[in-house]
Amino acid sequence: MKKLTALLLALVMALTLLTACGANSASPALKQTAAMDYAVVEEAAAEAPMAMTTMNGSNALAGAGETGAVSLPESRKWIVTVDMSAETEDLDALLVNLEAAIEEMDGYVEDQNIYNGSSYAARRRRNANLTIRIPAADVDAFATEVSGIANVVSKNVSREDITLTYVATESKVTALKTEEARLLELLAQAETMADLLEIEARLSDVRYELESYSSQLRLYDNQVDYATIYLFIDEVQEYTPVAEKTVWERIRDGFSDSLEGVGDGFVDAAVWILANSPYLVVWGVLLTAAVLLLRTLGKRRSAKKPIKSAPRKEEKPNE
Repeated sequence: MKKLTALLLALVMALTLLTACGANSASPALKQTAAMDYAVVEEAAAEAPMAMTTMNGSNALAGAGETGAVSLPESRKWIVTVDMSAETEDLDALLVNLEAAIEEMDGYVEDQNIYNGSSYAARRRRNANLTIRIPAADVDAFATEVSGIANVVSKNVSREDITLTYVATESKVTALKTEEARLLELLAQAETMADLLEIEARLSDVRYELESYSSQLRLYDNQVDYATIYLFIDEVQEYTPVAEKTVWERIRDGFSDSLEGVGDGFVDAAVWILANSPYLVVWGVLLTAAVLLLRTLGKRRSAKKPIKSAPRKEEKPNE
């Protein structure tokens, strides 16, 4: 708790120093605006520790039942991410049921990639990758729904607390809105062209920062309100058993998988040969013709070469 408060106060002091450095060379009107800006940020910083105290007073994370449901402190900002891997015997039917469940929970599919398998790839089975956005309150209900219509192999839930970052960003937005309103008042009261240009320049910077921080807040709100679920679905003929296999079962299944792999390899080779047979025939004819031509040329060269007679030995005179 004290560390969170210290971090927030340090952030406020850094923002204040930056504002003060920029205001030293500004006009009196802009200096007055910077002072008001500091007061708003200071007030937001004073309220933040109180909010932290209230949030820390809530119950800690607690498990609930076999589904792994977790009750989170309501006042904090949580980004929930779920990674799930499941198996099904009918991918098309499962996708239809998932679509109905997502629509019923007011969620949506952000990204979907379905692979229908190929004899040219190492992975023959069909599978699908989905990125699903579900209201954060319905995450556990959705996980239970998936467990009821598919065999869930693995599930990992991640919860990120962004309360401190959210409060700091929200405080900055409040301060920028206050400064914008004050600058508009000063713009209407500007008497010289120099003051007018200076105020307009500062107003442009403030609006740019305000839009940036507001966009960040909208992103946080979307991530907090809707949990992100990464779901991988594999279509199989037999579900992965939950119980740990014995040594003999592992040997049996491994041997069976190896035989299946060898059979698939022969099938792939036969398909490749038949599919590419026209090319193979053409290349075979060309290679055969090239070999015959080389042999004929070699025989002709051998026939044209003169035959060298062996050197005679000199006869020695009789003694």
